[in-house]
Amino acid sequence: MGKILDIKNLKIEGYSNEKWVEIVHGIDLTLDKGEVLGLIGESGAGKSTIGLASMAYTRQGCRIASGSIVFDGMELFGASKETFRKIRGSRIAYVAQSAAASFNPAHRLIKQYAEAPVQHGLMDFAEAEQKAIDIYRRLLLPDPEKIGYRYPHQVSGGQLQRAMVAMAMSCQPDIIVFDEPTTALDVTTQIEVLAAIKHITEQFDMAAIYITHDLAVVAQLADRIMVLRYGNLVEEGEARTLLDNPKEAYTKDLLSVRTFRKPTDQNDHNQNIILKVQDVSASYTGKEMVLEDINLKIRRGKTVALVGESGSGKSTLARVITGLLPPLQGQIIFEGKELPPDLKSRNREHLRQMQMIYQMPDTAVNPRQKIRKIIGRPLSFYFGMDRKKRENRIIELLEMTELPEKYIERYPGELSGGEKQRICIARALAANPNLIICDEVTSALDQLVAEEILKLLQRLQNELGVSYLFITHDLATVKAISDEIVVMLQGRIVEQGEKQEILTPPHHEYTDLLLSSVPEMNPDWLDNLLAERQAAQSL
Repeated sequence: MGKILDIKNLKIEGYSNEKWVEIVHGIDLTLDKGEVLGLIGESGAGKSTIGLASMAYTRQGCRIASGSIVFDGMELFGASKETFRKIRGSRIAYVAQSAAASFNPAHRLIKQYAEAPVQHGLMDFAEAEQKAIDIYRRLLLPDPEKIGYRYPHQVSGGQLQRAMVAMAMSCQPDIIVFDEPTTALDVTTQIEVLAAIKHITEQFDMAAIYITHDLAVVAQLADRIMVLRYGNLVEEGEARTLLDNPKEAYTKDLLSVRTFRKPTDQNDHNQNIILKVQDVSASYTGKEMVLEDINLKIRRGKTVALVGESGSGKSTLARVITGLLPPLQGQIIFEGKELPPDLKSRNREHLRQMQMIYQMPDTAVNPRQKIRKIIGRPLSFYFGMDRKKRENRIIELLEMTELPEKYIERYPGELSGGEKQRICIARALAANPNLIICDEVTSALDQLVAEEILKLLQRLQNELGVSYLFITHDLATVKAISDEIVVMLQGRIVEQGEKQEILTPPHHEYTDLLLSSVPEMNPDWLDNLLAERQAAQSL
């Protein structure tokens, strides 16, 4: 089919401790027209850095030191600004890991979709509007004729991520770089988006670089896979061959099934209830309910996994529990006492005892503050620590989350997505809370790092007796860490109980749908699943 991208001996440097240090070491990469190349590896492997370099672009603090980047016969390394203006967004597009950090909150989705094709002179705004509706429909966004006229904060995280995929496709580029585009999606929505991406790339003969830490996801899309670690190529090969017969030990580790399992105590039914959500209903408008008649309990030192598709109300329930969204009715009872419904009315001890780790680390930390200040603020606020004690505790928290001491001097922009999420975890731990609400805390992490974070959380629970409300769409995580499972759909709880009870058939039909939507390490899995569901619908 012919090469659309040919990268040779790519070396990229990052600025650290007042000097330039090589972080990508002589990578060769080719991409044929219509081919999907998967880049996999743990956080800090260089996946996103290499993906951006395919556009001859680097993030602040990095630079391309040497090499060749040839796109459709044009050398991009050292090309003019005018060349970049013509191809970036038009012929090579990028879908970032965090849609929430990538959209302008002041503009409607459809205006941001139309910006690239209008600016590049490909169509006028009216034509772009119609194209947007078509792409929204292909990506299975709800109410495709109207959703584009919402602002980013008015749609769920999963819907916003799909809107970003649509925006990248607005100019029908030759290459799209997908940087973890399904990380924030629940499993059922992920299936829809993966199917849409696969269909559109095939329909338009579009080449793609697909960056992910989830091998089961890349198995559904990639023709070829490159495994990266520490800026080096570990292994490369045709997708099926590499998945069936990996040669390198690191690749085998990535492919290995998660073996971590949470120890359970069958005699803990009478343990104290730390949190009780009682008859809670909530609304953002005062009219349309987003939560209805929610009842759940979290026991001391235990983990409740809250699962459901995007828009089911999981994060909204977390907002109600933390006081960010006062309920219309019902009570939040913590440590046996009813909490004031709104955050302003809660005292400092209430705030300390209940911490939250957010889904999007890019928007959860101040990019202008160093890590020292981000982690150190709760130490000062809750405990009044002096400088020396605070500094020592920050270093301990960095070590607990497997980050080196030197990171204390860095800004968030100098860290990978996974590293930023670990900073968020360290900040929550700084308050020494009794309950942590984890909103997709491992979704931005590669599988090996996520495994270590889950082990860390479990160790802390065993040592400190901390409880978790674990919001996630990752069923492997649910199986690994939960004591109890709560399944939500359209603002209601459809099923809840102990883990073994919920995961053992027969299931509620929606729970069954969630379990059947977990990708398998089989390149034919997505096609087979879609065929099965299509056949079932035709009966």
